[in-house]
Amino acid sequence: MSAETQSLADALRSRRSVRGFLDKPVPEETLKAIFELAQLAPSNCNIQPWKVFVASGEVRDELRRRMVEKVTAGVPMEPDFEPNAGKFSGVYRQRQGDCAVELYNNMGIARDDKPGRMRAQLRNFELFDAPHVVFIGMEREFGPTVALDVGMYIQSLMLAMTAYGVGSCAQGSMRYFPNDVREIFGEPASTAILVGISFGYEDPDVAANRTRVGRAPLADSVAFKTAL
Repeated sequence: MSAETQSLADALRSRRSVRGFLDKPVPEETLKAIFELAQLAPSNCNIQPWKVFVASGEVRDELRRRMVEKVTAGVPMEPDFEPNAGKFSGVYRQRQGDCAVELYNNMGIARDDKPGRMRAQLRNFELFDAPHVVFIGMEREFGPTVALDVGMYIQSLMLAMTAYGVGSCAQGSMRYFPNDVREIFGEPASTAILVGISFGYEDPDVAANRTRVGRAPLADSVAFKTAL
């Protein structure tokens, strides 16, 4: 099945977070095809607010080095937008916990294995050995409504990657050191980083990639109503 023949349903059903990649860069023509598809994402009044920075080769290596060095040294994180989701509770906390249990069980990391868990967290900043990472942001002055547009772009991008056989992992941790991204890409302070995505070809031998999580029944999230 090629990218042109794979249906949207196929991509939605097969997309998942990949946390281990082969040392095999995605060809330039495939990269361009993926990002051209993602560019078709909808946005309010077609403003297309997303700013997208793809790091490969030496640039990817340098950004990874800086992040790992800072995290290891305990350098304070400086995200452009402070997390404000609050703590998950109830069924949301349960789903979060179930996902973590599935992932750490596959990785062979026990609940009380603090060094193992710290090592697993560091893997985020090692980009799970992905040959590419993309940082996605917008103008700092934009608010939540425009951030929703960027979110639709991110979904479109990950589905396009899936269609081309490229694995991905969206990472909130990629927003923690935005100054390095701006410096390397020559961006002004007005460009704020929202998220990053490590991507490349999946390594099937990585234990974390055995992780599978389901979705709640439709009735738990969607209400259909036709009459009062």
